[in-house]
Amino acid sequence: MGAVANLAPRLFAGIVAEVPFVDPLTSILDPSLPLTVIEWDEWGNPLDDPEVYAYMKSYSPYENVHPVTYPRILAITSLNDTRVLYVEPAKWVAKLREVGADPLLKVEMAAGHGGVSGRYAAWRERAFANAWIIDAAGAHPSGE
Repeated sequence: MGAVANLAPRLFAGIVAEVPFVDPLTSILDPSLPLTVIEWDEWGNPLDDPEVYAYMKSYSPYENVHPVTYPRILAITSLNDTRVLYVEPAKWVAKLREVGADPLLKVEMAAGHGGVSGRYAAWRERAFANAWIIDAAGAHPSGE
């Protein structure tokens, strides 16, 4: 969703980015992270291959934030996510704010990569995201 936001920001009223992998270059350059080395089979190793580094940098959402009019963005991350560290969406949101966007960052304090546990908690989270989508689309029950 981060790449979509950079490539075609005017095509969307809003973007929901749930546990977004928006700083892949920084993550894949750190072999101490749990998934990095095994991901090199799929992505290539940017530490050893300048072409892989350049290609990843060309589409990395964080690296390609630029001063355009971004749509509304809801970035949802989890403090205990070991797959996509919460710092990635936090950095992305900060960089978006630097160029004038106004994204909303929601950090789940007790969830992991798959979101909150429990049926009712999951329903509350889904309702939050759905309400945000309805608002971003401009569909208000009051007709305003």
